[in-house]
Amino acid sequence: MKRREWANFPFHPGKWPFFYGWMILLWGSLGIVMSIPGQTMGVSVFTDSLLGSLHISRDELSFAYMLGTIGSSFMLPWAGRLYDRLGVRPTAVAAAVGLGLILVWLSNIDGLLSGWIATQATTAIVITLFATFLLLRFFGQGVLTIVSRNMMVQWFDQRRGFATGFSNVFVSLAFSISPLFLFTLIEAYTWEGAWLVMALLVGLAFPVVIIVFFRNRPEDSGLLPDGRSPGEELDVSAKKKKKILFPVIKEFTAAEAIRNFPFWVFALMMAMQALYFTGFTFHVMSVFAEAGLPDTMAITIFQPVAIIAVVVTLVASSVSDHIPLKYLLYFKGGGACLGILGVIFLGTTSWGYYLIIIGNGFMTGMYAVLATVTWPRYYGRTHLGAISGQAMMMIVFGSALGPMLFSRSLSYFGTYNVSGWLCFAVYFTLTIMAFWADNPQKVLAERRG
Repeated sequence: MKRREWANFPFHPGKWPFFYGWMILLWGSLGIVMSIPGQTMGVSVFTDSLLGSLHISRDELSFAYMLGTIGSSFMLPWAGRLYDRLGVRPTAVAAAVGLGLILVWLSNIDGLLSGWIATQATTAIVITLFATFLLLRFFGQGVLTIVSRNMMVQWFDQRRGFATGFSNVFVSLAFSISPLFLFTLIEAYTWEGAWLVMALLVGLAFPVVIIVFFRNRPEDSGLLPDGRSPGEELDVSAKKKKKILFPVIKEFTAAEAIRNFPFWVFALMMAMQALYFTGFTFHVMSVFAEAGLPDTMAITIFQPVAIIAVVVTLVASSVSDHIPLKYLLYFKGGGACLGILGVIFLGTTSWGYYLIIIGNGFMTGMYAVLATVTWPRYYGRTHLGAISGQAMMMIVFGSALGPMLFSRSLSYFGTYNVSGWLCFAVYFTLTIMAFWADNPQKVLAERRG
């Protein structure tokens, strides 16, 4: 099947009653939600069940999770290049099916490893968990997330921040209720049954949605981003036409992007969030227990965080189309520092709990916007898969270190505060560095006069 025919199978997006980009937001958002079983948010609910069934320590589980996540991160640049070459649907289907198969394996992991469990072959169990987490994180947090997010930003340009704001709100709400939903699913079907239910949903049902409704680029179907008509010219001085605030002068390759200072500031800020928030989420029940607070507070803290994140996302998404993105980076860094201080003082002051909610809300709300808008605005759309794959490698690598950092902090120092202060110091430094994270397209325009 030729590229144009495949782009319009099984229906032509141009024949949709309204601009199909708005439907792309729905399907892309659903794709990110389907990645939850491979996200730390989805794994953390099963942590205690795995510890009890496999008879390994928290440090051993964290170590396997760290190595698996690090391994998956190094595979993501390749996945990004594959996305650029094959397009969204083949890559997304492979990721969804792969994630489903890993969930089937996890649903019976205690039975499959029963011999090693009986003989206390801890090393073999940890190695198996490493391979399992590697594929779980690669297909879920990595490929399915990259593909779904990149598909959405391909369909919008000048209205990218405004449009993807709706997606970010939907995803934030879904992620916030996912721990409670998964906890309920475990109570109803056991932890093995819960993983099997998700496997059927992600690996069997969702690929059908991908094949029918996902689309790569609007240009493949003779359409233009934002729903513009083919003959419309934006870069003119007529009063009725819009002025392009952030024109893309150069399409950066991945190699060029990683030699650019702003790339590292934005990517490291997102990676640092992954490190801190993954560590906090993975051990959230233990963090609250160490502070003398009940499990119910740990499970339900994500709901008020999500409410703040939704408000922040809506506001930031709208203004992101009109202001330099580094301004949003300031607020993201400030929110992260507040949330980390909340974790540090959770057990000693009553306001620590509320700092976590406010700080994490601002941090996650800003992340949703920046992770979507930054790369196409700063570096163009031509090599978006490869560039976002490089950034996602750093983000996933950061998420790999978080659980182990928090676990070691508790093991060696008897408190999570050491990991907290380390995260605070790095985040504060990156927030200062954001002052020099200017849009490279603007820098090029100024150089050319």
